Amino acid sequence: MPSGKKSKQMRRAAAVKAPPPVRSKGGPGARQASPRALAIGGGIVAVVVVAIVLAVVFSGSQGGGLPKNHVAVGSLANGLPGASDVAAEFKGIPQTGTTLGWPSAPVTMTEYIDLQCPICQEFETQVFPDILAAYIRTKKVKVVMKPWAFIGPDSFRAQKVVLAAAKQDKAFNFAAVLYDNQQTENTGWLTDQMLYTIAASVPGLQIDPLFSERNSSSVRSEASQVAADATAQKVSGTPTIFLTKGANKPVQVPLANGLDKATLVTYLNRALA
Repeated sequence: MPSGKKSKQMRRAAAVKAPPPVRSKGGPGARQASPRALAIGGGIVAVVVVAIVLAVVFSGSQGGGLPKNHVAVGSLANGLPGASDVAAEFKGIPQTGTTLGWPSAPVTMTEYIDLQCPICQEFETQVFPDILAAYIRTKKVKVVMKPWAFIGPDSFRAQKVVLAAAKQDKAFNFAAVLYDNQQTENTGWLTDQMLYTIAASVPGLQIDPLFSERNSSSVRSEASQVAADATAQKVSGTPTIFLTKGANKPVQVPLANGLDKATLVTYLNRALA
């Protein structure tokens, strides 16, 4: 099972050595802007930025849509770095929309993520796989993904497609492959060509319905609901995690950074006690 150890380091190295097509300037190692720093300005600024960018992004897409002669269904045949690990990681675990895990799991872990957030990338590639193996696959915890978008236009383009992938119960697979091949914030790297290349690396993901659905009223409504939920729960940065058991009030996990597995494990064990 992939974890935050050498297998993950090798995956990240492979992504740098063999970058995906239509790569923008910069790369995974060149990330500098931090979503925590962006969040310091406060919730009001974040909401204003979200509203402006949402209007721009949902009015159209960047990159011209699907390429000619695109594949109809994703596979590992020409998968991006990490795609095979992602397929193995989620194999056998039920997904329904933006929920991962068995409905009977006593604890729900709600995670707010921005798909171009480098701190989220650290969490999703180096911490989440271990949590998945120890708590989700063992039916103790289920995860609800809240794909928030507040960093910039690339965030909104990714949010639309991951919500569309959720219609096919492939949201977590799509997000994981994206994080394995994430590039620099706000450089315009997440073009339609890149989104297609990620989608084509997810086995079973139907490409044409995915790209059609991303501009649907349903996806727009779900994106708006995520933003409303973030405001209601006073989320000011990503990743932000809440744990809920039964009818109890959600408890926020005070993560120190994207690699803070110890705090998350402590809170998970406390919730399960």
